[in-house]
Amino acid sequence: MRLILVGPPGAGKGTQAARLVEKYGIPQLSTGDMLRAAVAAETPVGLQAKAVMDAGGLVSDDIVVGIIRDRIAEDDAKKGFILDGFPRTLAQAEALDDMLSENSLKLNAVVELRVDQTKLVGRIINRAEEAKAAGQPVRKDDDPEVFKDRLNAYNRDTAVVVPYYEKIGLLSVIDGMQAIDDVTASIESVLQGLDEKV
Repeated sequence: MRLILVGPPGAGKGTQAARLVEKYGIPQLSTGDMLRAAVAAETPVGLQAKAVMDAGGLVSDDIVVGIIRDRIAEDDAKKGFILDGFPRTLAQAEALDDMLSENSLKLNAVVELRVDQTKLVGRIINRAEEAKAAGQPVRKDDDPEVFKDRLNAYNRDTAVVVPYYEKIGLLSVIDGMQAIDDVTASIESVLQGLDEKV
């Protein structure tokens, strides 16, 4: 099972990916997590990415594609994976297609969590407040101003991957404003539909 979860920041992709990981036993490949790990480890890629991420920007396609290429070659990704936060651009979507076809692999589905963007900022503020209340650090990208920049970047760059996958018949749209369990159930029904087609 090879899936992409797409949707703006704050749409709940991370939450749903974690549930899919538990159910299917395949890894969630979050570019954000992989880049944060590279930053923490002060790898060359991490140092390159740090300045861009601190400013709320998106790192270059070359860096991200390289990280994904290495990651999907690892043993735990052999039976499938969930991509979260990648591809972010049309160029990355095309690079992913090339990468998979080189290995005789293909995507099974692209699930878009469609949300009311006007309500996302409130969702992010709540997430930051909950983290503080639980004594956890607040993610830098949960700052409302940084978040608005990320949302603008999503709408400018990433939203174009949605029609790309729709055109090739891989896209399923889920209402991301539903309760978390209802979003999970909607994704499950899409994936069960895939099993029935096989």
